[in-house]
Amino acid sequence: MARGFQVQALSTTIFAHLLFIAIATLVLVWLLHFREGVAFRSSNPAKIFNLHPLLMVIGFILVGGEAIMAYKSVPEKRRTVKVVHLLLHLIALVAGVLGIIAVFKSKKEAGLADMYTLHSWLGMSAICLFGLQYMLGFFTYFFPGAEMSSRATLLPWHRFMGMVIFLLAVATAEAGLVQYFQYLGLFRSREALIVNSTGLLLFLFALFVALSVILPRNY
Repeated sequence: MARGFQVQALSTTIFAHLLFIAIATLVLVWLLHFREGVAFRSSNPAKIFNLHPLLMVIGFILVGGEAIMAYKSVPEKRRTVKVVHLLLHLIALVAGVLGIIAVFKSKKEAGLADMYTLHSWLGMSAICLFGLQYMLGFFTYFFPGAEMSSRATLLPWHRFMGMVIFLLAVATAEAGLVQYFQYLGLFRSREALIVNSTGLLLFLFALFVALSVILPRNY
């Protein structure tokens, strides 16, 4: 039974990596082919806005998910894995902050109101909680580091809150895709197929990341 669980854990992380590639590809095709591309500075606010789903999905969610799985997918010593976990989360945090800046910038230039949808409330909650979680984890487990007893006591809560924030981010993305879908009226089109497929694969990615946390390390 134990070996069976190990095989499942390995398969879970591999499948999650494949989902990463599939989701990133769909997002790039969607934004570059159907939505005029991306730009941080442009006379077209839509191009600036497009940075938001690009950074939030690929940078914040997918890279953040890889950071969570690092302890199960990186075959190195614990100290090395901890550094990988920390750096991937830092990339996710930077991408998330830039994604938030992009959407505020695009709406300001387009003359649209901010923070009036459930998607925006969930998103701001996710990025703020993520930043707080990152700082607490950095000072507790990396530098300067708390006492071993304190680390052991806080570890279950650190893992729990990490998964809560990750799932909140995924739920926010799903809400954003639905909102975008309805706003543009994307019905029975190739773009609609890509947007819906992205949402479905994001759900599966979240599922397999969660499984990787539950199942034991393979190495």
